[in-house]
Amino acid sequence: MFFDGSRYLRVADYTVDGGDGSQRKLKATREPLPGETALTYQVREGDRLDLLAFKFYRNPRKWWLIADANPDCVAPEQLLSPGRVLVIPKDRTV
Repeated sequence: MFFDGSRYLRVADYTVDGGDGSQRKLKATREPLPGETALTYQVREGDRLDLLAFKFYRNPRKWWLIADANPDCVAPEQLLSPGRVLVIPKDRTV
């Protein structure tokens, strides 16, 4: 479910098979372009995506850049496990 004007509203869906025989519809994320310079950041206890976006982009609403650059996690909450190393892509205007 996405709100009107969401950048994900028109992103294509794809289906993945679950380990239990079920299928799930997911949105295809937009990964950084090959060769694009990115930083890495090790998640600490209490980190939040909006605060990380503010730290790296000076805009808390750009948290999705971090989420999209780390496609191995299905949900944004999975990104924030302490000790996980996140890819922090270069800022871009969307």
